[in-house]
Amino acid sequence: MSDADALERVTNQLVELKNTSELTIDLAYSALLLNNVFLAEEVQQLYQRVENVNIELEQLLLSCQIHGDDARGLISLVRMGMAAERIAFAASKIAQVVLRGIEPHPVLRMMIEGANETVDRVVVPAGSPLIGKSLKDAQLPEETGWWILVIKRGDRWIRPKASTAVEEGDVLVASGYADGEEDFKQVVSGGGGPRD
Repeated sequence: MSDADALERVTNQLVELKNTSELTIDLAYSALLLNNVFLAEEVQQLYQRVENVNIELEQLLLSCQIHGDDARGLISLVRMGMAAERIAFAASKIAQVVLRGIEPHPVLRMMIEGANETVDRVVVPAGSPLIGKSLKDAQLPEETGWWILVIKRGDRWIRPKASTAVEEGDVLVASGYADGEEDFKQVVSGGGGPRD
């Protein structure tokens, strides 16, 4: 592998570690606040992904033929990977509170009960009017009161941005008020707009 190829792989892995570890924290807090097992399970899978990518990164860095001052730079890259893994591990511990069925603190329980929010996931079917649209153009929060927490595309998790385009087969993990859940599913499937 050339130095340029190795550098590109290292960069891609560091970006994935950063994005995925940030996503684990977001989903772990959502799992805790919504007392949602599905989200907690997703956090565990993301933590495993971070572990695996970090191992790949360390193996790649160890295979580099670098000496002297450049070797010190590799140490900082290893530490960045380890930091991302520690963040994902902390998120995993938060999510385990939900998975173990530990009773939430009374204040947190009151928040959960008072929120009237829920989480669901919907697969974007063929023919959905959302396919090819950015999340900004899809206007899901405005139309349904639901917002996308994460998109699962194949074996990748994507932290949504306004510019993220929806693709057929995407699993949209979203949260919103329970009374808007059916509207959200209808808009994604193309079965009609929100009810009046």
